[in-house]
Amino acid sequence: MAENGEEKLLAVARHIAKTLGHNNNNMADDILQIFSNFDGRFSKEKLSEEGAGNDPLGCVALEQTLNSLDRRISLHVSSDQPIWSNSAESASFLDAVDELVATVNDWSPLADDKTVGACLLRAEEMLQQAMFRAEDEFRSLMELGSESFDLTRNNGESNRKEDSLFDSDDDNEGEEDNDGDEDLIPVALPVADFDVVIDALPPGTVNDLREIAKRMVAAGFGKECTRVYGGCRREFLEESLSRLGLQKLSISEVHKMQWQDLEDEIERWNKGSNVALRILFPSERRLCDRVFSGFSSSAAAELSFMEVCRGSAIQLLNFADAVAIGSRSPERLFRVLDVFETMRDLIPEFESLFSDQYCAFLVNEAITIWKRLGEAIRGIFMELENLIGRDPAKAAVPGGGLHPITRYVMNYLRAACRSRQTLELVFQLQPNSSLSVQIAWIMELLERNLEAKSKIYKDPALCSVFMMNNGRYIVQKAKDSELGTLLGDDWIRKHTAKVRQCHVSYQRSSWNKLLGFLKVENNNGSMAAKPMKEKLKLFNLHFEEICRVQSQWFVFDEQLKEEIRISLEKILLPAYGSFIGRFQNVPDLGKHADKYIKFGVEDIEARLSDLFNGSSGSNGGRK
Repeated sequence: MAENGEEKLLAVARHIAKTLGHNNNNMADDILQIFSNFDGRFSKEKLSEEGAGNDPLGCVALEQTLNSLDRRISLHVSSDQPIWSNSAESASFLDAVDELVATVNDWSPLADDKTVGACLLRAEEMLQQAMFRAEDEFRSLMELGSESFDLTRNNGESNRKEDSLFDSDDDNEGEEDNDGDEDLIPVALPVADFDVVIDALPPGTVNDLREIAKRMVAAGFGKECTRVYGGCRREFLEESLSRLGLQKLSISEVHKMQWQDLEDEIERWNKGSNVALRILFPSERRLCDRVFSGFSSSAAAELSFMEVCRGSAIQLLNFADAVAIGSRSPERLFRVLDVFETMRDLIPEFESLFSDQYCAFLVNEAITIWKRLGEAIRGIFMELENLIGRDPAKAAVPGGGLHPITRYVMNYLRAACRSRQTLELVFQLQPNSSLSVQIAWIMELLERNLEAKSKIYKDPALCSVFMMNNGRYIVQKAKDSELGTLLGDDWIRKHTAKVRQCHVSYQRSSWNKLLGFLKVENNNGSMAAKPMKEKLKLFNLHFEEICRVQSQWFVFDEQLKEEIRISLEKILLPAYGSFIGRFQNVPDLGKHADKYIKFGVEDIEARLSDLFNGSSGSNGGRK
């Protein structure tokens, strides 16, 4: 080996001397003298062409080196046993590859020489055969390493067995007598702590892989190495996502899913995406960096990481995109919000993991889909507006109770505003828009819709009861919630005043005429018996009719019902008591007063208490 090295060194020195001095003999002599003074092996006789005989560039030495390397490498390449099953064999193989690569690199500057060129061609063929075997060894090490390592545990530096990401459905999986272990389906367990790193390959295997990768990259086979690495690790990652319950679904398949199924799929996606971006992908990045560490360029690690994670990352993004461009039905808001929030929280992870030249497009795609989810949420609010506008005013709610559209919209907005911060961000993404403006506009649309529906009632009093019911419900749902905070105190006060105005309108349209019957006109301090009897008769008739009708009406809120009763008592009982007192003092009527007075004051109170007790079932409950 030493002789071959010396011959090669002499040949290179001759070539340098010849090249530098081919047009100047004096320069050539000077070069030869310098080499001779530096080392006795570089004497002018040895370095001169005459000293080299018929092998001016030392091709004999090159051929001898290649013959020796060919014998050594062929033994390993043709072996039926894995090279890395024996540490001495693997070390010998790597040494031979190193020498072959060095020989090719050393002699490449002389490739224009016909003889050297032929030798280099042979060397390249030998190197290719060696790399084919290295590739096979690389693949085998990855596959065997994965099989021998427990992928269902966190095998990070802490080696904490309790940090299991995956487990089996069978609680008895540890029993040796279980013959059905191969049929167990691994499933994901809940993950509460994302500060977990999976070392999916044993440290020794990682070191072996790194040594092979160095040789393959140095020999110009870096792409082949990353392809094999990516294929093996990609399979592991895809299996991991499958264990998390994530399916490979096309956009059309997502859109065809029943809503309940899609809700379940979104929930799995939210959990699985967090595990993927916070545990699985970072672990793959760490493994790539370890296998391809010590290289002059990071390209091999970056390309390998892209090969491993690109498909799985796109799978996650495609599902989010399918949700974003799907139906704008209002009931989907809350699940779309879930996906939006997950994407928002994971974008920093995308930026951290996929910032290199091969994966940067994934960051851009994640941001684009996140914004598209925001557009979907704004679109859902627009569809809510359309739903309110399209709700027909054909049939009146019996008894003037709560309308279903009121319950639906208010409960919907109240639930939506629990995600106020997220929704504010969504509307900030659109210029000249805000959540508070959007909510106020929806409330205005609802109010207009209710006013149109109230016109269906022919009785003005019932129209007022309907608006009073729905207005009271709206104010109560807005109060003491994020919805009320968005609408503001002025809005609450304004709509509370509207409810009071509906109350006044109800009393005026329903009870003012009745109160007119109780007015006594003085005629020299007295009034004729006949007019008094006529007024009392009309009062009895109208009061009984009002009570009969309005007992079928409905007021959902007990406090509101009590407020109405008290207000009626305040205006009715004093007037009625005064009228009865005057009636009893009329000479011709006093002795027969009981014959004409149908209701005592207590009877009036009792009848007022029976108002608005219509069936809550037919009017929609308060929920």
